[in-house]
Amino acid sequence: MLRLKIVSPERVEFDGEVESVLVPGTLGSFEILQDHAPIISSLDNGKVEYAVQGVKRQQMIKGGFVEVKKNIVSLCVEL
Repeated sequence: MLRLKIVSPERVEFDGEVESVLVPGTLGSFEILQDHAPIISSLDNGKVEYAVQGVKRQQMIKGGFVEVKKNIVSLCVEL
């Protein structure tokens, strides 16, 4: 399991347990799964997709950053 936190300047958009996260990296989309290597990456305009108990959800973003460390995925994004 991963802990995902999506934060915009206005509020916390999502904070919870997920199975996977697909983000629109500036060099192309990439998926984050459990035990992913630590990474910090910039994000482009696009769609963040994440799975909660097998149900896919999505959030449109206008860019930002993602940090992955010890199964915690933190997104700081513009909506």
